Amino acid sequence: MRLSSLLLLAAVLACVSLPLTSCEGKQLSKEKLLVVTVATKETDGFRRFLRTAKHFNYTVKVIGRGEKWKGGDYMGAPGGGQKVRLLKAALEEVKDQDKVILFIDSYDVVFASGPKELLKKFQQARHKVVFSSETLIWPDRHLEDKHPHVREGNRFLGSGGFIGYLPNIKELVADWSGEDDDSDQLFFTKIYIDAAKRKSINITLDSKCRLFQNLHGSLDEVVLKFEDGRVRARNLPSDTLPVVIHGNGPTKLQINYLGNYIPNTWTFESGCTACKEQLLPLAGLKESEHPLVVLAIFIQQPTPFVTVFFERLLKLQYPKNRIKLFIDSRETHHERHVSSFLRDHGSLYHEVKFIGPEEKMDGAESRNLGFDFCRKDADCDYFFSMDVEVVLKNENTLKILIEQNLPIVAPMITRAGRLWSNFWGGLSADGYYARSEDYVDIVQGRRVGVWNVPYLSSVYLVKASVLRSELTDFELFTSHTLDPDMAFCHNVRAKGVFMFVSNMHTFGRILSTENYQTNHLHNDLWQISENPVDWEERYINENYTRIMQDKLIETPCPDVYWFPVFSDVACDHLVEEMEHFGKWSGGGSKDTRIQGGYENVPTIDIHMNQINYEKEWQKFLLEYIAPITEKMYPGYYTRAQFDLAFVVRYKPDEQPSLRPHHDASTFTINLALNQGGQDYEGGGCRFLRYDCSVQAPRKGWALMHPGRLTHYHEGLPTTAGVRYIAVSFVDP
Repeated sequence: MRLSSLLLLAAVLACVSLPLTSCEGKQLSKEKLLVVTVATKETDGFRRFLRTAKHFNYTVKVIGRGEKWKGGDYMGAPGGGQKVRLLKAALEEVKDQDKVILFIDSYDVVFASGPKELLKKFQQARHKVVFSSETLIWPDRHLEDKHPHVREGNRFLGSGGFIGYLPNIKELVADWSGEDDDSDQLFFTKIYIDAAKRKSINITLDSKCRLFQNLHGSLDEVVLKFEDGRVRARNLPSDTLPVVIHGNGPTKLQINYLGNYIPNTWTFESGCTACKEQLLPLAGLKESEHPLVVLAIFIQQPTPFVTVFFERLLKLQYPKNRIKLFIDSRETHHERHVSSFLRDHGSLYHEVKFIGPEEKMDGAESRNLGFDFCRKDADCDYFFSMDVEVVLKNENTLKILIEQNLPIVAPMITRAGRLWSNFWGGLSADGYYARSEDYVDIVQGRRVGVWNVPYLSSVYLVKASVLRSELTDFELFTSHTLDPDMAFCHNVRAKGVFMFVSNMHTFGRILSTENYQTNHLHNDLWQISENPVDWEERYINENYTRIMQDKLIETPCPDVYWFPVFSDVACDHLVEEMEHFGKWSGGGSKDTRIQGGYENVPTIDIHMNQINYEKEWQKFLLEYIAPITEKMYPGYYTRAQFDLAFVVRYKPDEQPSLRPHHDASTFTINLALNQGGQDYEGGGCRFLRYDCSVQAPRKGWALMHPGRLTHYHEGLPTTAGVRYIAVSFVDP
């Protein structure tokens, strides 16, 4: 007896010292594992689940396909009994009694590792059935005291995932006789808190989240762990790496965020590995074979650079005869822009539907109508929504988005110089903006991919098939509490449809419309501070940035520098703005506009401050003239201050020339606003001391010269036509 007891003790000690799997028998092979999940329809979440299962070579049996879901919406109320009924029936078809069954949800689940690790951790649990665990008790809080205490980790059962041997799982569900909308979690909880049943079936909880991670109630405990070309979720309190990640309850956005990375969707080593999967290539298609797109343009507030928007629209690389235009304009200010575009180019498109301000539709109504225009058109394949403030620089944007083959996808656009973009990485508890951990990296291009996000706006592509299947509600944009874009995204999320944003390419930006005024003829001229990038593209000469590199600065006279600065459009707009204002001075010496009221060398002109343009002009001088000044006059640094900046008009029968004079400035800028030989004859500037003239000023080019002492000069006669110049006396 004593010897046998010693041998038994030795065997026990040996077992303790060996790996757990050795005492449970040899490691289970993955062929023994069968993943069972319920999916009554194929959702975006289900397809994501299958992708991760395929990545790790799991064998998956899907049950319930084609059935109507009657298990309730247990986001806020109990339900899910239909899953137990389906599982119970499916287990009867499994003949191999040695099978290990992993029963999990699928719409909100991703695998983070493979069958080998899962089975090893299952065996190490030393029980026949292992349930996922939760920090919160659901659905009956009154059962809290009946739950067994655990040494560490989560105490309560979660029904969204469990694993066990087939006979034990059969025993677990054998007594199910409930309704489809009864609570599966309550059913399994009552079994678990019954000590006799718990022992008979041999159930335990995965309290330390070694196999399963339920996110509800544990969001602060879970972080991403990047390792060797793959991504895991790490449970911080237990320092474990769960195999199955479940976005149970109200944590769908969080599982979507984690799914952007786990298991290898995006890694630091490989970038976005899923971005090139299931693409829909358009290359090689004939024009007539391209998908038909309803391209909807929404003009819902006064917006700068609308003319440029339509110019870019024409350059969009997609067959125009495969585009139906849907244009909604609530702004009378932009009627002339829309009318001009449709008059000149509307016939290029397959069809045009225009809704004008007289219809008096609000933003939600017009967007609902646009969606329905595509939804009801059997030929419509995609709906491409674009607000007029979108600056789409990438001419291939539409093709790129279609090729991604996603339900809803947006090109990422940002506001120049800011972290603002057309997507949100997260949502606050009340459904408004929250910054995700990766938001800045995505916006600034440090992480490049296609991202599942909870909110999109301004520009996005929607599959027409999704409008006809999942998003059938006409009033997707309508809400009494949310603005149209937020209402739309809320409804999309509620239907389980995924929204994606791509920063795989540089697509463009979005304009600021906050301070846009419409009381001028060419209001875009005033956008130099609000939308500086767009202002520069529109109004600065295309060669300006190459001035130094290509040595474009000319020296026609000593210390006189000549260089391109304004575009033709800028010249035309400034001249037209002044003529529209129309209050030209009389050319006399008495001038109440200037300090002292007397002008020694008068011109017929309009001052910048008369059209409220002095701040914008000073910004122009500081941004585009000062850098040239400091290069050409070394050691001199200007703040681009001025007392006088004005546009001069020379006409043979009005004021053809200007007598010799010095300028009241440290240096002067003389910017030609129209073209000699084309708009006028004669003109130019002569520097008397050097007997040097610039007689053929180029449109958009600036002459820069010292104002006092050395550069005594005169305006040469304009003999025909009308000559315009913009003059600035800088640093008086």
